[in-house]
Amino acid sequence: MSDSEDDFRGHLLSGSDASHSDSDSDAETVEQKPATFADLGLNDILLQACAQVGWTKPTPIQVESIPSALKGRDIIGLAKTGSGKTGAFALPILSALLKKPVPLFALILAPTRELAFQIHENVEALGAPIGVRSVAIVGGVDMMSQSVSLAKKPHVVVATPGRLVDHLENTKGFSLRTTGFLVLDEADRLLNSEFEEEVNKIIKVISKERQTLLFSATMTDKVNKLQRAALRDPVKVEVATKFSTADKLLQSYLFIPAKYKEVYLTYLINEFAGHASIIFVNRQHSAQTLALMLRALGFPAIPLHGGLSQPKRLGALNRFKSGTRNILIATDVAARGLDIPSVDLVINYDLPQNSKDYVHRVGRTARAGRSGKSITFVTQYDVEAFQRIEQLLGKQMDLYSGCEEAQVLLLLERVMEAQRVAALVRSPVSPCLPRWGTLPDAR
Repeated sequence: MSDSEDDFRGHLLSGSDASHSDSDSDAETVEQKPATFADLGLNDILLQACAQVGWTKPTPIQVESIPSALKGRDIIGLAKTGSGKTGAFALPILSALLKKPVPLFALILAPTRELAFQIHENVEALGAPIGVRSVAIVGGVDMMSQSVSLAKKPHVVVATPGRLVDHLENTKGFSLRTTGFLVLDEADRLLNSEFEEEVNKIIKVISKERQTLLFSATMTDKVNKLQRAALRDPVKVEVATKFSTADKLLQSYLFIPAKYKEVYLTYLINEFAGHASIIFVNRQHSAQTLALMLRALGFPAIPLHGGLSQPKRLGALNRFKSGTRNILIATDVAARGLDIPSVDLVINYDLPQNSKDYVHRVGRTARAGRSGKSITFVTQYDVEAFQRIEQLLGKQMDLYSGCEEAQVLLLLERVMEAQRVAALVRSPVSPCLPRWGTLPDAR
């Protein structure tokens, strides 16, 4: 492998220089300042709420955005994933609710169901001391029960755009005409082709007399267009370079033959046994089959992807967060915004189809000052895509030195047998949705 690795690195170096500039941003770049939540202007009740959820000091995005938000200013905040954006908008909302506790006061839009539920849980936890009522409105859940929840006039609605538009068009009596607070979280994803039409519909019907907070990992053309149309003289805050990764994240790659990817994955999972790991793949089918294979080998793996029902997706996340399962095999549905505090390792089994998604994937580890590792599989078919990722980062990754091919291939026969077992337990009804329970319930 050493000659191949040398050739691989030489190919990368012969391409374009792995450099990156970010001169096109007009937002203010902010260095971290020492501060407490009290310094930001929050009242005593919210200070106690922060302490109760374990928030000891504000993050840079919170330091720079909360004081202006408390003064009623619109905010456009650029910050990498894991930077504390939820607190940056939830605390100003709760502060305003203390002064004016009206129903349907705030709408928070998120691009995924999982992120919406996570934000909803954070709002409820922070708002518990003041009796705030929040509801999550997402797809995959019965609309009638959601209509009942909306009829009870919660203070905060956390929603995905598509399902919210369904209610605006079909739920009698539901309106956003009096909503005074709008938050667009992960705005760059909200404005992709899947959600853009729904977001525009929502902006047209929501109260014009509102405060708007927009948070995004990147300033895309669509985000820039939206902030000009929907925000009034916003305070712009940027606390990280466009595609930076955490300082304590150790990033490396493995150059491997495509036919041995499953064997290398098994070797690494065994080497990091007991550590919380997320394995990213590009297809739902891959998430299912790899989870089955690893379970056949005795590893506590569970899949997470958009093909699962909403209860199963939430169940997978909860089991991973609780440690009941410590290996999560996920498509990019889990790559943005989710706060899973203690992830030790991220493995990019498949390179992301969009280079920018690499940053969001590896952002699942090394969060909030913790350390973490990421290992990216690069096969003979991935050279150019990997080169683009390094160009985006502005640096080269190190070769992961913990694998010797001879040692890895000792597992080949066991892995092939596990693949055969996994193939046998697929559902006869749907080959992409295997039946669980026929494999050892490894823990």
